[in-house]
Amino acid sequence: MKSRKLLMIPGPIEFENDVLQCMATPTPSHVDPDFIATFSNTLKLLKEVCRSPSGQVFIVAGTGTFAMDMAAANLIESGDKALVVSTGYFGLRFAEILKRYGAEVDVLEAEVGDIVPMDRIEQQLQSKTYKLLAFTHVDTSTAVLNDAKRIGALGKKHGVLTVLDGVCSVAGEDIRQDDWNIDVVLTASQKAVGVPPGLALLVASKNAIQAFEQRKSPVANYYGDWANWLPIMKAYENKQASYFGTPPVNLIMALEKSLQNIVKEGLDQRFDRHQRAGKAMRAALKAIGLEVLSKNEDIASNTLSAPYYPSQIDPSSFLQGVNKEGIVLAGGLLPELKSKYFRIGHMGSVNKSDLLGTIGAIETVLKNSGHKHELGSGTAAILKHF
Repeated sequence: MKSRKLLMIPGPIEFENDVLQCMATPTPSHVDPDFIATFSNTLKLLKEVCRSPSGQVFIVAGTGTFAMDMAAANLIESGDKALVVSTGYFGLRFAEILKRYGAEVDVLEAEVGDIVPMDRIEQQLQSKTYKLLAFTHVDTSTAVLNDAKRIGALGKKHGVLTVLDGVCSVAGEDIRQDDWNIDVVLTASQKAVGVPPGLALLVASKNAIQAFEQRKSPVANYYGDWANWLPIMKAYENKQASYFGTPPVNLIMALEKSLQNIVKEGLDQRFDRHQRAGKAMRAALKAIGLEVLSKNEDIASNTLSAPYYPSQIDPSSFLQGVNKEGIVLAGGLLPELKSKYFRIGHMGSVNKSDLLGTIGAIETVLKNSGHKHELGSGTAAILKHF
């Protein structure tokens, strides 16, 4: 009998064994020649994963929220105008972060499960001169996928710095930062990137760095100030030691290993695998009579799903029941719907067996709770996609 449960939440996820082994390796000095080479290669690999050979990478101890904070702190000065396109909880969080640095923020908020129409975004961009446009690629609260390519094109057309929150999308959804004119792609280590929590990851375009260098006021966040981190990142890129704060050595070693695995798999193949997993999970949920928050397939995320509970199901009992079956799922996150839906992560190293085990546990608990569906219909839907 397995002593541990399968983690199928939207982060942290299940990690590959070779990545976890890096966490157990005796910690070297951050100026050890081997670690310097590792850090240098990791910076290069993250550019490759974000498809931004011209980008400036920042790898810093922190969370995805800190990556958001870092982008806002360095690109916003008091009085700057910012537009946030929100598809859930984390879009609204980004708006609050931007306000902390003095931005005048407008928010275009989508209906739950939907995206903001492109013509509405363009109309807003035409209404005033914005410095920054921020959006969540995949909002972890709703499992809604934004069209990053089209939003990037609007940002370029209107001369706006475009920031993509890719916490729940980088390495799981297709991103072409340079080609799509995205100025900042940010993420965290514990989701599709496939590394235990603790790293804030950010890739900035030349335009973003130039905007930072043209600031008239100091960055109001000492730890997040790019002026402190740029020399460090550039030194390690050139395989030279440098110091501002001690880097999380083992996490960076684990990140190199995971990024190597991602690149070895092939980015297109990886995105296709995630797309297949997402479609399979949504088909399985539909087969057992569950609706999801995302309004249609075109805007449904491939890294997680957000199904509604059946009306007669008690949320806490359901999640506890699935847990007893060996699967850990996440509850809802949107405050107004928190008890109405739950979330299933399917990103990173997730495979057919993980999906089958997850939907099997969900089917079993629903059946035991009186939900009417044909037992096995969900697992059959998964198998059709593999």
